[in-house]
Amino acid sequence: MTIAVAVADDQSLIRMGLRVLVEAEDDLEFAGEAENGHAAVQLVRRRRPDVILMDIRMPLLDGIEALRQISADESLGGTRVVMLTTFENDDYVLDALRAGAAGFLVKDDDPTEMLRAIRLAAAGESLLSPSVTQRVIASVREGPVRRVQPHPLLGELTDREREVLGLIGEGLNNEEIAQRLVVSPATARTHVSRAMTKLGARDRAQLVVIAYRSGLV
Repeated sequence: MTIAVAVADDQSLIRMGLRVLVEAEDDLEFAGEAENGHAAVQLVRRRRPDVILMDIRMPLLDGIEALRQISADESLGGTRVVMLTTFENDDYVLDALRAGAAGFLVKDDDPTEMLRAIRLAAAGESLLSPSVTQRVIASVREGPVRRVQPHPLLGELTDREREVLGLIGEGLNNEEIAQRLVVSPATARTHVSRAMTKLGARDRAQLVVIAYRSGLV
């Protein structure tokens, strides 16, 4: 199945580079580009791409607000948004995840990570740049004490599902969770799926937010 990918960034060179990256892959097709947040929302409404790579900082409407508008429109539920930035700012990461981002990558990440993020997002999963994940975890451990607000349905999880949720919050993917718990990748995927269902999470990115806010990381 071909994945339609759009790009939103105010720098033409970045848009060109991402377009070339997408068009070089047999299973991806380029679905258009936008140079600001307002145009990005219009592009998604017009083309309905499977995935849009969207910069955080853009004129007229920033990426996070554009993301909020896309997430709030039920008719655009088929489009997954992967946020791009040159800044590894913790607040941006959490704001983007809360707003419904399917992933968060730093622009100088390896192109293979970009492609992996696109495919994971299209499959309903999500990806955080390793550097971004580690930065958020470090800020939690080293920063001031934060107010923990456990998810109201956290008690519905089994001990194993709760453990898996904490590992998701640390940025581990299913294969890494399987290795850590010494189980098969299929078993790890089952635990993740059940935790997502019980917590009413839209996707894996929301599980990261829940783990963070519930004090599991």
